[in-house]
Amino acid sequence: MTTKDLMALIHPILAILVVFPIIGIAVHLAWQTRQRRLQTASGGKSQIPAVAGREHVRIGRWLTGTVVGVTLVALAYSIVFKSFIEKQLWSKNPSQVIFIVLMFVATIGSLVFLYQARQKNWRGIFATLTGIGLVVIGCQDGVFRRGNEWYWSHYYIGIIAALLMVFSLAIVEEIYKDRSNRWRNIHIILNCFALLLFVGQGMTGSRDLFEIAFYAGKDLAK
Repeated sequence: MTTKDLMALIHPILAILVVFPIIGIAVHLAWQTRQRRLQTASGGKSQIPAVAGREHVRIGRWLTGTVVGVTLVALAYSIVFKSFIEKQLWSKNPSQVIFIVLMFVATIGSLVFLYQARQKNWRGIFATLTGIGLVVIGCQDGVFRRGNEWYWSHYYIGIIAALLMVFSLAIVEEIYKDRSNRWRNIHIILNCFALLLFVGQGMTGSRDLFEIAFYAGKDLAK
C-alpha cells in the first residue's frame, strides 16, 4: 500500500469514526428536545431532562465542524495528489496553487469566525464565505465530481450536506430569538433533508471505495 492509498483512507476513516457517531448523537438529542418541547407545550411534565436542548446545540456545533473538516480533507487529498502531483500544477501554474492554498486558509478561518460571531450580520457573512470557499475549492481540477450522475454523486451530496451544516450553525441564535418558530421549523426541515443526504453519503462513499479498489485491481492485473 502506497502513501497515496493510505492518505485516501483518512477521509472515510474520519467519516466512520467521527462524523457518523456525532450524527447519531445529534439526531437522538434532537428527538429528545422535540419531544420535551411538545410535552411541556401540552401542559404535561416531561421526563426528558432540560439539558437535552443545550446538549443538542453543543453536539450540533461539533457536527458542523466535523462535516466541514472531513469535506476539506477529501478535497485536499484529491487536489494535492491528482492536481499538484500528477499534473504538476506547482511547476505549471504556481499562482493557481497559491490561490487554492489561500482558499483553504480562508475557508477554515471563516468557519472559525462563524463559531465566534454573535451578531446576525457577521454570522451571515462568515457562513457565506465558508460556503463560497467549499464550492470554489470543490470546483478545482483533480476533484472527482461525477457530473454525469450529479444526483448520485458523493461530491455533490457531500457539498450540499456541508452547506446545510454551515447554515444550521449560522441560524442557531435566530432559532432561540424567534417566537414564531419559523427558524426552528426551517431548521427541522433542512436537517431532516440533511440526514437523508448523510445516508446517501454512506451509500455513495461505499460505492466509490469499491470502484477505486476494483479499478486498482484491474490496473495491477495488467
